[in-house]
Amino acid sequence: MKLIEIDKARYRKHLNVVIVVCIVVFASSSLGLSQLLIALYPDPSGSHFHWNLTGVIVSAIAIGFTLNKYRTHPFMKEVTYVWELKQTLNKLTRKMRKLKEAAAKGDVNAMVAINYSYAGSRLLWELDDNTIIMDQLAIDQAELDRLAVKFNVRLDHNDYEETILNGF
Repeated sequence: MKLIEIDKARYRKHLNVVIVVCIVVFASSSLGLSQLLIALYPDPSGSHFHWNLTGVIVSAIAIGFTLNKYRTHPFMKEVTYVWELKQTLNKLTRKMRKLKEAAAKGDVNAMVAINYSYAGSRLLWELDDNTIIMDQLAIDQAELDRLAVKFNVRLDHNDYEETILNGF
């Protein structure tokens, strides 16, 4: 997955719309479906927990299905890209200990993967205005740059491919 520039204002606007629509649809559909099931199949004991739970589960599945179906819609472009980038960065984070150990030994693929992780994290944190840990990211990036100089490696986040992780 290549890193691309995202229009922050457009991303935030679209993300907020998606979140609000999901919340409104989830609340109304789960309540509506629960009430419909209770009206159709009343429980003499007065306990309708299972119908309420069914309404919540069906509504959540429907929203997930709808989001997945429309993920390629132009309105969802930035939101989908960020979601996929977060998934990619999570895969890298789970292997980061092994990647750092290999990078310390001069493994070029490990350094490329770490560099991509740092660049992707920087992009996400800037989009989300999460500048609190940017100082730590700069320190980590400087350490990676020192390793790259030590082992004479040119780092470019565009060189990253997900198959690199298979070796770790």
